[in-house]
Amino acid sequence: MPNIRDLDPTASPLDYFGAELRRLREAAGMNQGQLGSCIFCTGSLVGQIETARKVPTREFAERADAALGSDGQLSRLMGLVLRSQLPSWFQQYAEMEAKAAYISTFQAQLVDGLLQTDAYARAVLGVLTEENLDARVEARMERQRILLREDPPLMWIVLSEAVLHQEIGGRKVMRDQLAHLLSFRESRWVNLQILPYTAGQHPGLMGSFTSLRFDADPDLIYTEDFVQGHMTAHPEKVKESLLRYAHLQAAAHSLEDSAALITRVMEEQYGDRPEPDERDVA
Repeated sequence: MPNIRDLDPTASPLDYFGAELRRLREAAGMNQGQLGSCIFCTGSLVGQIETARKVPTREFAERADAALGSDGQLSRLMGLVLRSQLPSWFQQYAEMEAKAAYISTFQAQLVDGLLQTDAYARAVLGVLTEENLDARVEARMERQRILLREDPPLMWIVLSEAVLHQEIGGRKVMRDQLAHLLSFRESRWVNLQILPYTAGQHPGLMGSFTSLRFDADPDLIYTEDFVQGHMTAHPEKVKESLLRYAHLQAAAHSLEDSAALITRVMEEQYGDRPEPDERDVA
C-alpha cells in the first residue's frame, strides 16, 4: 500500500521536500511505484522520502526532477535538506562556510571535511554509531560542492603530518584519501601544506581551528570540542588565530614538498599489499 501519511511542510526541510515530491508526482499523474520505476528505485523508497522517513540523495532528486519535468525544483532543495542533517550546532557554521571567500584551516588529527573522500568520511562519522550514516555522509559531501562553484573560495589547509599516518578506515581508504589530496595540486584555489613532525612545538598544539574571511563581513574563527563547535568574530581572538596560522604556514613544508611527503606516505605506508584479513592462513 502506498504511504499517504500527512506531512507538515513547514516542520523541516526534509518534510518540505517530501511534500513537494508528492505534489509534483501527483500532478504528473504517477503513483509511487511508477515514479520509482522511472528513476530506478522502489516505490517504497519514494514513499519513505515523501513521508520524511528517508533522506533523499542528490542523485535521487536529479532523477526525480527529470522524470517529473520539474525544472530542477527538487535539486535546488537538496542543499537545505542535507544541511539539516548536520548536527544542529554545526549548521550555522556550514552556512557561513558556504559564503566565505577565503577559508584557512589547521587540522591536527583528521583531513578537513571539505577534502574528505566518501569512504574516509564514512569511517570518521561511523565511529560511535551508524545511525542515519548515509545521510550524514551525504551531508558532508554536499558541503564540498562549494569547491566546484564557478567562484569557489580560496582554501588554504595546513595538516599535521600525523593526519597522514592516522589510519582511518583501513589502508585502501587511506591510500585513496591521500590520492584525493594530491589531486588538488592542479587546483588554483586549494592549497595544501603538511606540518612535519620535525616542527616540534608549534602554535597549533592546542588543537584544530578554521578561519573564514568574507568580502564584506568580519572574519570568523571556528573551533570544536568533544561536544560542539564555537564561532567568534571577536577582533582579538581573530587576530590571535591569524597570528598562530601564519606561524603554522611558515613552519610547514612548501606546497611541493608537502605533495612529495603525501606521495611517500601513500606509497610506503598504504601501498598495495594484502590487508591483514586477506593474507593466506598457514
